[in-house]
Amino acid sequence: MSRARDVVDVVARALASRPDEVEVDEFDRRDQTIIELTMAPGDLGRVIGRQGRTASAVRTLAAAAGELDGLRVSVDFRDD
Repeated sequence: MSRARDVVDVVARALASRPDEVEVDEFDRRDQTIIELTMAPGDLGRVIGRQGRTASAVRTLAAAAGELDGLRVSVDFRDD
């Protein structure tokens, strides 16, 4: 488990109205680490934010945390 995954998990749970439904998965694809965030549909809008500003901030935080581990990180948002 990387620092980037931990950062995404903490931020998503803090923003979610149903933090128990937040799932964060991490896997490698080629030379990049993909962090997949799944949450309730209503909560996903809160994490994405207006014009994607919050999502951009989450991606920036994850990328910075990934650099500490020497990883290139990308964050995908999914709703189920």
